[in-house]
Amino acid sequence: MLLSVVVPVHRAQGYLRATLESVLGRAGGGPELLVVDDGSRDGSARIAAEFAARDPRVRVLTLPGHHGAGPARNAGAAEARGRYLLFLDDDDLLRPGALEAIDALPAGSEPDVLLLGHDRVDWWGDVTSPEPVPDAFSTTAPRLFRRAFWTAHGLRFTDGPYEDVLPVLRATLLASDAGTLGTLDRICVRHRVRRTGTFATTPGRRHFAILDAYERLLAETGHDPRVRAARTRHLRAVLADPGRIAPEDRAAFHRAAGLPGSYAVERAREAARTGRTRAALLRRRKTLRARVMRAAYRMDLHRPLDPRLAVYGAYWNRGVACNPAAIHAKALELAPHIRGVWAVSSRHRDRVPPGIPYVIEGSRAYWRAMATATYLINNSSFPGGFTKRPGQRYLQTHHGTPLKTMGLDQRPYPALTHGISFERIVAHADQWDFSLSANPHTTEIWDRVYPSGYEHLNLGYPRNDIFFTATAEQTAEIRRRLALPPDRTVLLYAPTHRDYRKGFVPHLDLDRLARELGPQYVVLVRAHYFYGRSAGLGSARVMDVTGHPSVEELCLVSDALITDYSSLMFDYACLDRPIISHVPDWAAYRASRGTYFDLLSGRPGDTPGAVATTEDELLDLFGTGEWCSARTTELRAAFRRRFCPYDDGHAAERVVRRLFLSDAR
Repeated sequence: MLLSVVVPVHRAQGYLRATLESVLGRAGGGPELLVVDDGSRDGSARIAAEFAARDPRVRVLTLPGHHGAGPARNAGAAEARGRYLLFLDDDDLLRPGALEAIDALPAGSEPDVLLLGHDRVDWWGDVTSPEPVPDAFSTTAPRLFRRAFWTAHGLRFTDGPYEDVLPVLRATLLASDAGTLGTLDRICVRHRVRRTGTFATTPGRRHFAILDAYERLLAETGHDPRVRAARTRHLRAVLADPGRIAPEDRAAFHRAAGLPGSYAVERAREAARTGRTRAALLRRRKTLRARVMRAAYRMDLHRPLDPRLAVYGAYWNRGVACNPAAIHAKALELAPHIRGVWAVSSRHRDRVPPGIPYVIEGSRAYWRAMATATYLINNSSFPGGFTKRPGQRYLQTHHGTPLKTMGLDQRPYPALTHGISFERIVAHADQWDFSLSANPHTTEIWDRVYPSGYEHLNLGYPRNDIFFTATAEQTAEIRRRLALPPDRTVLLYAPTHRDYRKGFVPHLDLDRLARELGPQYVVLVRAHYFYGRSAGLGSARVMDVTGHPSVEELCLVSDALITDYSSLMFDYACLDRPIISHVPDWAAYRASRGTYFDLLSGRPGDTPGAVATTEDELLDLFGTGEWCSARTTELRAAFRRRFCPYDDGHAAERVVRRLFLSDAR
């Protein structure tokens, strides 16, 4: 075996899957992959176990508790079997063609250390600092180490921060002096720079540990001038990084480092590097503050927070709905001391049920509520922007499991980015204290595409509780209100919207569908809420239910769901009823919107049931009975296991107890 790749893992659930896939992308053969679980408390261990279960090249080592990257790498190296070692971080990517380039090294060429080219990509998706020919004495440059060489010289990562300085640079010096240092002139590794949640993005005095690391290396190498030069470069980079050295610590770091040049000179250099970025940030901040910090709101921000006030919002102020509505209802039962108020637009005030308190967005009452409420609950965002106060607790419930790309993952798709401010997306995520999730897939995605410091609540979707708690009598009553005969098979057609198309244009001839299915069937049409309250359709057996206030009720009364890419499929799976995917424009949708998995693959967990790409194929599914066959039932079961593990009818209760009745802050 040529290569063993060691990946220490800690709190990387949003990044780990892509990292492991990048190493294992080549079918057959390939490297040994050792994933070292360093006390992860998120979904990282589960992801690693999933890969190990399906690929014999993957081995998972579990450390007792969190020890740090150094001990984790040492544990992986001790178990490795390959001739060479490659240490990757849990958010690194091995670039396409890297393994082939390593395999293609000339016969007889077996360097002790092989430097690899690398680049970086930030959370915005911008690739910077390509280094096809790496600096041999930079610890950021990835490299291969011949395992026998690594072992013979007793090389080990140290404990604590900057654990790589001593072994990596010492190995490079040894190989350089022996003439066994090689270079591969190719970008082999991509470092993904995270916005939050890592040591490199957490300023503090712990970064002073780099000084001790270099002092030890200098002592062991007889103060080699190459080490002194590497130290100066590295310390300058750390000093200039606001994610590492806080402004109030920079003078102390500069003095302790003994860097040449005065601190004033260093500050001038840094200002020259970052001046334009800071100026742009200041302009954006001023613009934002000018919009939201109106006089009345400024006064209200000095009022004390009301510990009994919660403001709810849903679907950009369209009324009382979704997860926030289910949480509000359960809070009235379990936490009656919490007074809930809904933020709604004036155009949708008629959607507020009688007896539910509300404020109109932009009104004086709205701004006072936003300034003084202790609890904020929304599935999208609150209008107008607001200043999050210390002591306020913001729960972002979201409103669906992502099939299509979301957050920062939308950047590569031009059809989506018109009018979208990704800076505002990130700033909004910075306001959240909690992010609600219905399944591990969602948690992984949110962790990466909304990079911030909130806590994931893997508690299920409260809006889906009704699928487990509704009685047969309640469902029959909903059917009666909708005038649905009890002996008919009800099909709910609920397609999603298209970013590249204005207005609701169904991909089905719904009258033909109802006609050819026959009088035993009734078709309900639910257009996406972006299209208003009516789909503009309707006939004897096609009912337009777009304006019905509860999509959950429509799911309850239906016998099957016909959809395309709507996240409703994930919720509907809780009912364990047939889901038919009618996807005539799958290729165009994926190209313009991007998706996280292949809905048409037929793989268990990806495909929820029967699939049709044309209208005739859809009719054939009903004609042959394939829409509810044993095969599609098995697909649906796998889909439920993947996407509905937290939903059991008690999600709202768990959320209410965590948000309103828990002392955990």
